[in-house]
Amino acid sequence: MELVTPSLERMQAFAVFYQDFELHDVDNAEYYREGMSDFPKYVQRLIDEEKGVNLRQGYVPCSHFWLLDSEQRILGAIRVRHHINNEFLSSEGGHIGYDIAPSYRGAGYGKHMLKLVLPKANALGIERALVTADEDNVASRHVIESNGGELENIVMGEVFPNPIARYWVECIQG
Repeated sequence: MELVTPSLERMQAFAVFYQDFELHDVDNAEYYREGMSDFPKYVQRLIDEEKGVNLRQGYVPCSHFWLLDSEQRILGAIRVRHHINNEFLSSEGGHIGYDIAPSYRGAGYGKHMLKLVLPKANALGIERALVTADEDNVASRHVIESNGGELENIVMGEVFPNPIARYWVECIQG
């Protein structure tokens, strides 16, 4: 398994990844819908976000990666925000956010994907990353804890009004 940056060559794999969300996790499918309506524009936006170019309101520079298996299927997506210098990110969003395609959940891919991205976060100058999960999302909390996440506290979200578990994870050098 490997992490790759989004690219136009992965359009078919992305379509399968998206359809998995559309069928099994409609709430999170919205995040990836733009990739289905205009894939080149979507990939360019992700590339621009990494460079800090044309950022949307409230966004910070962010590196995006897709987890591929040996058959080049996209099993998950993970984002590393270069800093968390705004109220939402420093309390609710954190440095790292991720999704595993619904059909691949529960197989350890989230844990592996987070492990792979930590050296990349370190290379961006992040020594300790804030990683958050909904308090009741036991699977996501296990992913974070399996990577050495130390629970700081539980806060009530303002943007997403539910309890959020806030963890700090050491970013290991690659």
